Amino acid sequence: MSDNPLEAICSTIGRISVSLQTNLSKFISIPQKPSTLTNVNVSVSPSGPPIATPSIVAAVSSLPQSTNPHTKQISTGPVSREELGRATWTFIHTLGAQYPENPTRQQKKDVKELMAIISRIYPCKECADHFKEVLRSNPVQAGSQGEFSQWLCRVHNVVNRSLGKPTFPCERVDARWGKLDCEHRVCDLQGSMTLFSTRID
Repeated sequence: MSDNPLEAICSTIGRISVSLQTNLSKFISIPQKPSTLTNVNVSVSPSGPPIATPSIVAAVSSLPQSTNPHTKQISTGPVSREELGRATWTFIHTLGAQYPENPTRQQKKDVKELMAIISRIYPCKECADHFKEVLRSNPVQAGSQGEFSQWLCRVHNVVNRSLGKPTFPCERVDARWGKLDCEHRVCDLQGSMTLFSTRID
């Protein structure tokens, strides 16, 4: 045994890590890869921090990855342009699915303004500029839920064509972007609401 107590601590932490990896992978049904961590080698000097050796690096890289096709990998950095686009279209199409069949004048105004705002402040300048052009050629149609959903689908297809992506058959828009499944219709848009209508003194 070494005279340095940090070496023993690091070795113990390594063994605990392998044990946790093995037991957690069994618990969440992730196939266990054979661990390359049988003996933790840590270089410890009295004047500096512990340094991981290749066996620790190999052990970390052998940690099991989920094989569940429904598990999304979480990015550790900023979102990509593609991720931002997918998230934006998901939000907009979901809004379209929830849009009322008989919208108020304010709701019609709001969705038109939302599209204009997106075209002005979208985090991707090139995308925002393109969306402005698309809106000029295809003014927002929001007279009903069906009209707005179809307009969104057509506009999304314009964007997809410009990116060389396949288009979506708009007759299937309700099947793809149907209403949210919420109890007691709590997801339905209820028109213009004033959240702070009562004055608190």
